[in-house]
Amino acid sequence: MGTLLLAALFVTAGALHFMAPAPFDRIVPPWVPLTARQATLISGAAELLGGLGLLHPRTRPAARWGLLALLVAVFPANVWMAQEPERFRVSPAVAWGRLPLQPLLMWAVWRAGRARLVAADPLR
Repeated sequence: MGTLLLAALFVTAGALHFMAPAPFDRIVPPWVPLTARQATLISGAAELLGGLGLLHPRTRPAARWGLLALLVAVFPANVWMAQEPERFRVSPAVAWGRLPLQPLLMWAVWRAGRARLVAADPLR
């Protein structure tokens, strides 16, 4: 996945946390020590900042670490969704199918977040 596409994915997802927060609120596990809305807004801001950070070579390494931390932090919510898909109105196949995508997304972030000295195509 190209850096520009990955950045767009995170910026879009982050913006959705603010424009339509209810679905994100629903998947915050009850043991999280924040209100669901607080967790949604914080994770949305992290996605926005991380996605934007991938766009510039100087901020790319920090965005990499921030997005990796975010993906690790939200993984328990994805597991909770897979364990109780009816609660979230998703099919079990979709809920469980998302879980193996998480390491792939982490790998894409890892690759995209590398510092590069190539000035010709910084988003490649």
